[in-house]
Amino acid sequence: MSSILCPYCEAENMEGTDECQACGEALTELSRHIPASHVEADLLRDRIERLWPKSPTTVAPDAPVGDVLKLMVDQEIGCVMVVDNGKLVGIFSERDALMKLNTDAAKSMQRPISQFMTASPVTLETNDKIAYALHKMNVGGYRHMPILFQGKLAGVISIRDILRYLAERIEAAAPRR
Repeated sequence: MSSILCPYCEAENMEGTDECQACGEALTELSRHIPASHVEADLLRDRIERLWPKSPTTVAPDAPVGDVLKLMVDQEIGCVMVVDNGKLVGIFSERDALMKLNTDAAKSMQRPISQFMTASPVTLETNDKIAYALHKMNVGGYRHMPILFQGKLAGVISIRDILRYLAERIEAAAPRR
């Protein structure tokens, strides 16, 4: 996807973004890209809420690593949100388990998850566009993204949710035989 420069602060933004991520100024008039397909048009139009973000599984920062891993296995989920006093402070994912715990996992079972989580995760709002979510996840290398509603944790989406959405859009756009 291409990008546009904000005329106010010259920050680079993904084309189709409603407002500059650096200064917050409106960019809707600058994005006059004509979608090449119905699928691309849907991506640029539809909002994250259309993906029906799943309710997040949350843990406290002092939750033991072993308990969190068991929770993830039992619920068959790829991440948990780490919440302290109602505020999202981190995310712990399968990737964190592999890269941060690695072969020392057995020694760390009683340590707090806060020592292994990704602190201050990037988040999106339910009204952000799916194309923007896809861009953020791709650039950041994220498989899971916390979703906020009016600044409060409301859900989580995964790259699989976007792939499912795309598959549905492609199927809907395919000519019927």
